[in-house]
Amino acid sequence: MMRLWLLTGYRRSRADFAAAHAPAMAGMLRARRWPPWACAALLLIATGAATQSIPTAPTSRPIPIADQEPITPTPEPPAADPLKLALGERLFSDTRLSNDGKLACSSCHDISTNGTGRRYATVRHDGSNAPFDTLTIFNAALSFRLNWEGNFRTLEAQAESSLENPANMATSVEDVVARLNADPEMVRQFRAAYDRAPDRASLLDALATFEKSLVTPGSRFDLWLAGDTSALSAAELRGYGIFKSFGCISCHQGVNVGGNLFQRQGIFRPLVHAKPDVVRVPSLRNVATTAPYFHDGSAATLEEAVRKMGAAQLDRSLTDEQVSSLVAFLQTLTGNYRGEPVKGAPP
Repeated sequence: MMRLWLLTGYRRSRADFAAAHAPAMAGMLRARRWPPWACAALLLIATGAATQSIPTAPTSRPIPIADQEPITPTPEPPAADPLKLALGERLFSDTRLSNDGKLACSSCHDISTNGTGRRYATVRHDGSNAPFDTLTIFNAALSFRLNWEGNFRTLEAQAESSLENPANMATSVEDVVARLNADPEMVRQFRAAYDRAPDRASLLDALATFEKSLVTPGSRFDLWLAGDTSALSAAELRGYGIFKSFGCISCHQGVNVGGNLFQRQGIFRPLVHAKPDVVRVPSLRNVATTAPYFHDGSAATLEEAVRKMGAAQLDRSLTDEQVSSLVAFLQTLTGNYRGEPVKGAPP
């Protein structure tokens, strides 16, 4: 349609110009007795010049930077059945998913703060010390494997394992389904969402549907990737440059700034003292809010974690300025959940 309009306008402008200047051209021909071919050439030059000034609409849309960078923006939550989503959110905070009715998924994964939490981070349901620091549930759906060891490929498999782990929920899917079927209101919600009463498949699907919605788009770094050059300061951009040039980006890239490969801990120097030696690389999304760091929680601050990673993984002794710049960049990876910035858990 636009090409047709331009072509029509072009022909009309040439015709209008010729009509308007025909008497003058004829006069020139009579007065100076110019040959007809000279007048025709002059007319073509003039009409051509007139058509060179066709205006083009200016554009103010920012040019995305994401296509040129190894990190891509966090997507918006995927479309989901609202009934299944609401049911999954209710189940996520339901203590009937644990054997003694004391724990829910939200007990260890507080979505009102950073998607993890400190209360149940170090002591498990059975009273034993947890071997791993609790990973945030935010953006977990964007990782290619789940947990520090990467031993689960789907949210459903991870949820089932957590329910049946004696150190966690210490129950079974069958027992949870039986408890839910004893609640008429819960049965009503399942029938509305799945056209059937609670069962194993619908229970795990509802939990996974809600967990897939727990993404945190809109970080300042994502705004910069989308083309907003004012979103980051010079210090933050300097930190990102160091992040790439020093090689941090080799493990922490993609949509989740990590979470997409396995890596050995302590390549050049020891990093942690507890096994395993190889872990699934954690995501750095919202990393400024999820202290402590490493799978054993041995780094209390982000500055400490950055300095240790530089030595153990890159064989670099980072200067205070480099650490400060890297931390400044990492702080730009904090996204938003339900319109509010993700925040750290209280001590």
